[in-house]
Amino acid sequence: MNSRPHLQFAHMGIYVSDMEKMYDFYTRVLGFHVSDEGLNRGSRLVFLTRDANEHHQIVLAQGRPDDMSFNVINQISFRTGSLDDLKSMKSLLESEGIVEFRQVTHGNAWSIYFADPEGNRLEIFVDTPWHIDQPAGEPVDFTDSNEAITAATEAHVRTQPGYGSMTNWRVGLAKMLEDAAS
Repeated sequence: MNSRPHLQFAHMGIYVSDMEKMYDFYTRVLGFHVSDEGLNRGSRLVFLTRDANEHHQIVLAQGRPDDMSFNVINQISFRTGSLDDLKSMKSLLESEGIVEFRQVTHGNAWSIYFADPEGNRLEIFVDTPWHIDQPAGEPVDFTDSNEAITAATEAHVRTQPGYGSMTNWRVGLAKMLEDAAS
């Protein structure tokens, strides 16, 4: 395949052992702001950003083991431009022998997760027009039509806490970041 969909580096997740210390460092020292936080499979996740156009740029994920034999990178994420691009990337990955995928909608994005050759978790995603409180993740079948995926996602997000347009959410976040800078 000569032409691949455009990928833009978007965010990364870091496993942490001392959440409060990391939370303090990233917010107080580096100036990140919490955009969402919650539990996923019993582990606390804190989503951080310094950009109103990015829901999060860093995710702090509770669960770093003390022995350090564990990869501290939770995930490396890349944004693509459309559902067609996401499906194209999945096909390319399948042609490279990757067979294990986690396919989800986070409400604010459609994502595929998979491992690179050394086991690092990668995510390729495309934004949706909606926002819901994070973390969130519902299975998606990317063999469905774009219309069916969009309709099912919209029906789901309308029932979730924090539901609204991503545009309105970004306006609120921009105001919060502006106020914090004052």
